[in-house]
Amino acid sequence: MNPPDTPRVDLLRQWVHKAQKDYDLAQHLIEEGCIYREAIAFNAQQAAEKFLKALLVLHQIYFPKTHDIGQLLDLVSRVGPDLAASLRATTALKPYGVEYRYPGDAPTISTDDAVAAFQLADQVRAAVMPKLQPYL
Repeated sequence: MNPPDTPRVDLLRQWVHKAQKDYDLAQHLIEEGCIYREAIAFNAQQAAEKFLKALLVLHQIYFPKTHDIGQLLDLVSRVGPDLAASLRATTALKPYGVEYRYPGDAPTISTDDAVAAFQLADQVRAAVMPKLQPYL
């Protein structure tokens, strides 16, 4: 395999940087006992989404503008079917990307829900970062 070109590595680094900021914010809010559970869940979803998009950039797999983690995992399965399968439970983060951001029918997010969302994001980060680390 040829090493990735510079523009692709730069873009990969940008995705990882954004993902890590979302991840760090969710983690910080949990550690501080934050009552803003929706913010924790939203940032957890965003982190997972962006870590997956960074992996897709590495492999030059086009992805649409989407918050659908299931759709991103379908794309990841082209280069890592076992990885995609191992992260399938993270599709539970999907509603936090859009639906929970607006008032209406979305239920309240409990503290347990927020912590579980962060744990799912942590699973994505733990699975994806070793593959990205050589390019950071």
